[in-house]
Amino acid sequence: MIEQIYNYFTIEMLYYWINFGVLPFWLMLIFFPQSYICKYFVTSIFPIFILSGVYIFLLYKSYLSSYDFITNFNLYLGINDVSELFSDKTFLIMFWLHFISINLFTGGWIVKDSQKFSINKLLLIIPLILTYLIGPLGLFIYWLIRIFHAKSISLYD
Repeated sequence: MIEQIYNYFTIEMLYYWINFGVLPFWLMLIFFPQSYICKYFVTSIFPIFILSGVYIFLLYKSYLSSYDFITNFNLYLGINDVSELFSDKTFLIMFWLHFISINLFTGGWIVKDSQKFSINKLLLIIPLILTYLIGPLGLFIYWLIRIFHAKSISLYD
C-alpha cells in the first residue's frame, strides 16, 4: 500500500494536490479571517506542518531518484544557471512548494496583524489576493493600509 501511495504522488500529481490543497486556507483567510476555524487551522502551524510534510516527501522521493542536490547551489552563479535549474521538474516543484508555503504564511501573518490593529476585513481582500498571487506586492499593499489605519510606521514590528 505504501508503494501505491508513493507511485500515485508523482510530481505532476503533487503539483495539483498542492495547488488545490491551499485554496481552502486562502478562502478562509479572505472570507472568514476572524473565525475560530481560520485561527486554529490557517494562522497556526497546521498548514506549515502539512506543507513541510510534503516537502520532506519530495526530498525523500528526490533522494531515491538520485537527484543531485548540489546543483541547486548553481542558482547563485547567474541567471542562466537559474533558468537551467527551472527546467528540472524536481527543482521546480520544490521551488513551487516553497513559494506556496511562504505566501500562505505571509497571508496568515497579514490576518493576525490586521486583527491586532482592528483593520476591517474588507480592506484585507485585495492585499490577501495579491499575496496569494504575487506575494511581496500584496504584503506591500497591506503595509500601506496598515500605515494609514494605525497612523504609525514601524520598521521592525
